[in-house]
Amino acid sequence: MAPPSPVPPEGEPAVDLLDAARTLQPELVALRRALHAEPEVGLRLPRTRRKVLDALAGLPLEITTGAGLDSVTAVLRGAGDGPTVLLRADMDALPVQERAPAGAPESGIPGRMHACGHDLHTAILVGAARLLAERRDLLGGDVVLMFQPGEEGEGGARIMVDEGVLTAAGADRPVGAAYALHVTSAVLPAGVAAGRPGPILAAADRLRVVVRGRGGHGSSPHTALDPLPAACEMVTALQTAVTRTFSVFDPVVVTVGSFHAGDAHNVIPDEACFVATVRSFSPAAGAKAAEVLPAVVRGVAAAHGLAVEVEYRQDYPVTASAAEAAAEVADTARDLLGADRWVELEHPFAGSEDFSFVLRRVPGAFFFLGATLPGRDPAEAPFNHSPEAAFDESVLADGAALLAALALRRR
Repeated sequence: MAPPSPVPPEGEPAVDLLDAARTLQPELVALRRALHAEPEVGLRLPRTRRKVLDALAGLPLEITTGAGLDSVTAVLRGAGDGPTVLLRADMDALPVQERAPAGAPESGIPGRMHACGHDLHTAILVGAARLLAERRDLLGGDVVLMFQPGEEGEGGARIMVDEGVLTAAGADRPVGAAYALHVTSAVLPAGVAAGRPGPILAAADRLRVVVRGRGGHGSSPHTALDPLPAACEMVTALQTAVTRTFSVFDPVVVTVGSFHAGDAHNVIPDEACFVATVRSFSPAAGAKAAEVLPAVVRGVAAAHGLAVEVEYRQDYPVTASAAEAAAEVADTARDLLGADRWVELEHPFAGSEDFSFVLRRVPGAFFFLGATLPGRDPAEAPFNHSPEAAFDESVLADGAALLAALALRRR
């Protein structure tokens, strides 16, 4: 493969690409607000998909839709026969009741909200599609636009990979590089991009434990077999296992987010159940966690003479950017936005992403774009997934230009 061409492509100064993106800003804002008003959760997003298809209408794209999910895959044929580039946007919302700040767009569906900024991602990728369609003669190869449902725990990217998104341009033109960005409602100032080579997001596993005992009267625990103290001990034992089994330089994070047992204050329940998320930053640490943590739980149950059911599910792998692709993102951001609007991250975040299923198959990069609202301190603003999360729409043009420039630089 030939090395990437310098950015910008010949005859297309970076400032011109960014200026072109800014002319699209009003329609990108309109699309984002339409998506925000009707958030859909999971793998089936019929209204969202319809809006995306309408926004892409008239462009020279080869469009297919998913079978097992409401995805949209659009192929733009380039002038050259260089590598095929994939650009991804996730489209799904969250089951969160929005508490929007004054003046911010609001969800029109109770209990659902675009709290993670996927509505911005979708509008940004539509903008990139428009920019690239106008510059087909500058494309070194084809571009696959991946509009994906079900990122929030449903593994929509994995399903799209299984349905052939990586060969959408043809079996003889498989995807050779893949990119995705993610906006943040905090941490980064609006318009500042950030990334790093190697792991940038954690793997996410799920540990579900059901401790089974024998219920009884709360006044006479000696006549019952109480699962609750053992379940509580398991929670603390898991934290000890993390600090005493895993290196601080290759960490594992365990958080129990759900714990349920009983319904009455004076009744010993038959069972107690808890569910934890497990985050790791390397395949080795993830594999070790899958062995160690269930063993800890079983050991505590055995010590108390209790039965236990343990389910360990490996949901999303580590999201890791290839070194060359991460460098391309950094160079593109500096050239397009300016050196002061690029940040090299020292450490990965402990969040997770199913774009990892794409990056596990092809080299590419995942990066962030700050979208903190004006007047909010990035260090203190509500972060993604918060009911109060809100995003600065001014970054839509920046994001569209960044994704378009990454596709244009591949020759």
